[in-house]
Amino acid sequence: MRFGIVTDQILPWPTLVERWQYFEALGFDSVWDSDHFIQSSWSEYPNFEAWTVLAGLAALTKRIRIGVLVSSNTFRHPSLLAKEAVTVDHISNGRLELGLGAGWFEAEHAMFGIDFPDPAERVGRFREAVAIVDQLLRNDETSYVGRYYQLRRARFRPRPIQQPRPPLILAGHQRRMIRVVAEYADGWNSFGSVEEMRARNDMLDEHCLAIGRDPHTIRRSFYAGWSMKPSPWDSVEAFQDVVGRYREAGVEEFLLDRPPYGDFSVLERIATDAIPSLRGVL
Repeated sequence: MRFGIVTDQILPWPTLVERWQYFEALGFDSVWDSDHFIQSSWSEYPNFEAWTVLAGLAALTKRIRIGVLVSSNTFRHPSLLAKEAVTVDHISNGRLELGLGAGWFEAEHAMFGIDFPDPAERVGRFREAVAIVDQLLRNDETSYVGRYYQLRRARFRPRPIQQPRPPLILAGHQRRMIRVVAEYADGWNSFGSVEEMRARNDMLDEHCLAIGRDPHTIRRSFYAGWSMKPSPWDSVEAFQDVVGRYREAGVEEFLLDRPPYGDFSVLERIATDAIPSLRGVL
C-alpha cells in the first residue's frame, strides 16, 4: 500500500517548498502537483507551471517520490515531455513518477489559445504520445511515424537515472484509454465511486490478459479529489473507511488532495498512526 499527497501550485514558492518538505517528513510515499495554467476550482489564485515547479521541488526534497498528476498531452509535444522528465529524473536522483493523461479542461485551453481536439483525436494523440515517450526514454535514438507525431532519428541523452525508464503513470477511465494503460503503464490512475473503480480495474485486467501481460505488473491508484464526500480528511476513521472500501475494489495506492484548510492535525494523525497500521494489515 502506498499513500501520496496531491497539491496545487497556487501558494507562494517558499510555502510550496515548506509544504512538500513537511509531507516528506511525515512519511508519505509520494507528492504530486497538477498540470494547469489556471485551476477550475481555484481560478482566482496565481498558478505556477507544473514541470518547472516540479524541477525546483525535486532539488529541495530527498526521499519522497515526485510527479505531475497528470501531465496534459495537449500542452506539450511528447518529445518535450520526455526531455523534461529525464531532467527531473536526474535532479531528483531517480525519484520521478511520470504521469500523463489526454487532457480534459476545455475552458483552460480556450482561455490560453491551445487546441482542444474532440475526444477521439485526444485519445489518438495520447496513444502516440505514450509510445513516443516510452521509446525516447528507453533508447538512444528513436524514429516514429504516426498520424499526429513524427520523429526522425531523434537522439536522446542523457539516459534516465531509473532504468529502463521512470515509471509511466497513465490516467484513463474509458475503454480506449485503459487499453493504452494495459500496453504501456507501470501505474494506472483513476477516480470515481467504488463501483466505477472496480469496473475499470476489471476492464484493465481484461485488456492485460488479451495482450498477454500479467495484470499484477500495473499498480492501481485512486485519486481522491477535494469534492469527495465524505472527505477522507474528516477524521482518522473516515480515512480508514475510504481506504478499506477502495482497497476491496483493487486499489493499491491512494493519491489524495491535501486537506482544503490550514489545520493539518488530522493529516498528522493519519500519517503517524493510521497509515502505518493500514500498511501492516492490507
